Amino acid sequence: MTKVDRKHFRQLVREAVALLPDDLRREVRNVDLVIETRPTREDLEVAGVGPGHTLLGLYHGIPLTMRGTNYNLVLPDKISIYQEPIEAICSNDDEIREQVRITVLHELAHYFGIDDDRLHELGMG
Repeated sequence: MTKVDRKHFRQLVREAVALLPDDLRREVRNVDLVIETRPTREDLEVAGVGPGHTLLGLYHGIPLTMRGTNYNLVLPDKISIYQEPIEAICSNDDEIREQVRITVLHELAHYFGIDDDRLHELGMG
């Protein structure tokens, strides 16, 4: 387990977003990307994560593929990136950087409507 300060972790999340292709990054709208210390019990329930399992990130919102014509004037969707669980499974800064990148991509995929089954098929699950 490697711990990093919040400022450094925030920078790793920014780097992960900056690595996205420009055309993909431009398609992400009305989404807050937040860093949280750990998931709440409610987050774990929503994600279907049981005891002994870890949640690294969570997309809270309605995927683009499920939005209808009445989808407007809504609060931003939210992507939570959980710092402590990521630190717990990583042994150095490079591993944290890579896990943050994977987690950000995974949660953005949910925003675009890609479910966990498809992400597993793509090797991102």
